[in-house]
Amino acid sequence: MTLVLRRVRPWGTAPVDVAIADGAISAVGPDLPHKGEEIDGGGHLLLPGLHDHHIHLLALAARRQSVDLTGLLDPAMIAAALRSAPPGAWVRAVGYDERAAGLPDAQRLDTWIADRPLRLADRTGALRVLNSAALRLLESRNLPAGAERDANGRPTGRFWREDRWLAAALPQALPDLAGEALRLAQLGVTGLTDATAHNGTEEARILSAAVSQRMILMGSEDLAAGDGYELGPLKLALDERDLPPLETLVARIGAAHGSGRAVAAHCVTEAELALYLAALDGAGGARSGDRIEHGGLIPPGFVPVIAAAGLVVVTNPAFIHDRGDRYLQTVEPDRWGHLYPAASLARAGIALLGGSDAPYADPDPWLAMRTAALRRTAGGIALGPVERLNRLAALRLYCSGEIVAGRRADLMLCEGDLGEVLADLTAERVMLSVIAGRIAFNRAG
Repeated sequence: MTLVLRRVRPWGTAPVDVAIADGAISAVGPDLPHKGEEIDGGGHLLLPGLHDHHIHLLALAARRQSVDLTGLLDPAMIAAALRSAPPGAWVRAVGYDERAAGLPDAQRLDTWIADRPLRLADRTGALRVLNSAALRLLESRNLPAGAERDANGRPTGRFWREDRWLAAALPQALPDLAGEALRLAQLGVTGLTDATAHNGTEEARILSAAVSQRMILMGSEDLAAGDGYELGPLKLALDERDLPPLETLVARIGAAHGSGRAVAAHCVTEAELALYLAALDGAGGARSGDRIEHGGLIPPGFVPVIAAAGLVVVTNPAFIHDRGDRYLQTVEPDRWGHLYPAASLARAGIALLGGSDAPYADPDPWLAMRTAALRRTAGGIALGPVERLNRLAALRLYCSGEIVAGRRADLMLCEGDLGEVLADLTAERVMLSVIAGRIAFNRAG
């Protein structure tokens, strides 16, 4: 496919034409000759497409087919929502908040819905809970290590970080990944890093076949390079509730580094971060491309250590918006600035990238950018304002690179000039998304 974008302003510079052929930018300059499709950019801003550096795409697509319990704290309202689920063999629910009724088990779920199998995910994505009807479907199987049991050895219905096992044991129809990819393209997202720890050959096949965006896949040691995606770091899914022995983590990091693969660790808590840094040190130090995922709580004492190691921090600003009002109630005020810090890391020379962690936070990168710049909760309260980024730095969490010949043609046309786009930081300004030279979204039709 050949395409010329006429009268566009790359990064706000003077108007030029941008020619695209074979999925790459072939020329940039005024009045380029061309035979083929043309789009008049009207002097608007042309930027590299946005890249979500931490997302869980299968879970995000599945969420749209699930009952969303986000914000429901009344058990009666939760029960009503579950019972009103569309007809089908199963009920799936997401976004459960433990403030409603603690951590539920099968017996609690049975009081809400008992006549259909129910699979419920908590707001963090770490816990899945099955009601008794769903548990009966597993009676002939040997349950995995993450299946919680009571004092008598009976399954409670709680499964900790066993979503892959459950998906295999209780298969359901694949969610609409192509529809999710289109929604992301409408936000200007042309690249994705799927950070799911259990990504393997099957997940790679499913995602690469359905998603138009450039794909980088993290995953387990079972994930190898393949067609339709780039192999990302080995994902280390640390969980403070059940941290692995230090020597086990050191061995995994050493093996990944020995094979030329970077590592990326889930570090929401201080304990997870401390263990990861110790394991990197035990494995001979960090290597290029090693990452901290989330950085949910980074006290100042860790900052020089992270900087000296050369680690990349992939932060999730949307959590300040989506969960900030909860943090105001549950985190000590002197630690509010330690939550998903950004400005202090940038000043220390630490490379920052932005990710949504969707579906566990809002997938809209523009919301995340605004939050990185304002540090405001959904309730409008400033949370750790010392960690605010300037608006251009907030944009660059998701948007980077030059628009020059030879680069892959992943581009986004935004209404207005650079100053106007930065002032708003809203997806409403996205007019056009181009992925590998193909038009993925065009507001004008």
